[in-house]
Amino acid sequence: MPGPAVGWWALRFTPRVALVDGDTVLLEVSSTERLWGGRGALLALVLQAWAAAAGEVAEPGATGEVGATPQQPPWGCGPTALVAQAWLRMALAGHAPRGPQGPEVHTLPLHTLTALRPHVASLERMGCRTWGALRALPRAGLARRLGAGVLQVLDQALGDAPEAHAWLELPEQFTLTAELPALAISADALLWSAHRCLTALQSWLQARQQGALALELAWRHDLRRIDGVVIAPTQALQVRTAQATQDMAHLRRLLSENLARTTLAAPANQISLRLLESAPLPHRSASLLPPGSHGGGCLGGADDPAPPGEALHQLLERLSARLGPEQVQAPVLWADHRPEHMQQWRPAAEVLGRPPVRRSGAASTGGAEVMLDASPDALLLPPWLLNPPQRLAVQGNRPCHHGLLRLLAGPHRFEAGWWSAGNGEADPARPGTGLALRDYFVAHNAVAGLVWVFRERLAPLPDGAQGLARPPRWFLHGVF
Repeated sequence: MPGPAVGWWALRFTPRVALVDGDTVLLEVSSTERLWGGRGALLALVLQAWAAAAGEVAEPGATGEVGATPQQPPWGCGPTALVAQAWLRMALAGHAPRGPQGPEVHTLPLHTLTALRPHVASLERMGCRTWGALRALPRAGLARRLGAGVLQVLDQALGDAPEAHAWLELPEQFTLTAELPALAISADALLWSAHRCLTALQSWLQARQQGALALELAWRHDLRRIDGVVIAPTQALQVRTAQATQDMAHLRRLLSENLARTTLAAPANQISLRLLESAPLPHRSASLLPPGSHGGGCLGGADDPAPPGEALHQLLERLSARLGPEQVQAPVLWADHRPEHMQQWRPAAEVLGRPPVRRSGAASTGGAEVMLDASPDALLLPPWLLNPPQRLAVQGNRPCHHGLLRLLAGPHRFEAGWWSAGNGEADPARPGTGLALRDYFVAHNAVAGLVWVFRERLAPLPDGAQGLARPPRWFLHGVF
């Protein structure tokens, strides 16, 4: 596979892939190996993917630390990139031990570190043959003899200094050019050489979640004249599909059919594959429900073949019976203008299968369970609410949250809960049933970002009653 495309296949496992010394594909998997079931499972998948990219079949199930067999490519794992590369080189030389842990880092020979290769002969004459022996020598003398850069690389290999790599990034447009190992004089030879480019195209499409709609295969002629007749420097053919696809076998058949009707004007020494048009092709998400012997009722779309499994309502009913109704709950929309009361949690066994009652307009006085139509002010509601609302400090009649907040929109006045108001005044910091008199604002500052705050308004006192006026309190209730 030509150029940087040699590592594209690995981007499905980790976003950090690099080409090292032109012959090694490096995967940094510390942040992703848990998602693949651990290092052993991830290693087996990586070896299979590499074999598929190279047109071979790898034996799954390799779980050691260092090794190389005829059925799989040589590989190495390590705490740092340079250690992994050193173990890989030992595997290539056939000297890697078969133990699960591989060799100790300090016993690795000097020639396994690229920066030390020019100095191996002189160091061995001094009796220094391993990384550990080199590290034990005085650093000041080594720096004068070998240079500070060599010590820096040794520190990086042993984890004492950070490593820096140029991580691979997919190009925005797919165009791949490859030199042919031999002159192609027939369509079959061109198709064989295009196989590697199609493999790279598949990796690009999978990483971009795109499907190919049109592509162009071009080849460069090795000759400029034949029998005194000037020929064009290149030839090309285009292939289109009716639907976006990542099926390289299908694209290969289309190229084969078109190449069979194409006459090469001259032998070709280079090919170029270019993606002309693509379309989004997201993968279908796996079902949340566990597979089982009972079919139907899964979460896929109506046209998607539902995988065999238990229906959602059956699963929730079984969990409710096993764990108790209060342990398995489902959200229910509630007709209430108070944000903290717009959603209620009820036992799932009571909610499932009950058709929601659709109503438009204001909430009923009893807080009836409804499915409300979208209101114009719904766009101002934040996706996250604080429970309970957080009281804010006030400076100059302005609320403060990591600094002074600037009010961008509002006030949006809420007056709700009067039907359940008790004798005492409701406390916004302890939301519950009770009268809520609030003015909501969308506020912002550079640290907090966009937030949703409200100013508490005092309930009017009964006629003739006397009370002490207090300044309004501000609360943080939501985050955008």
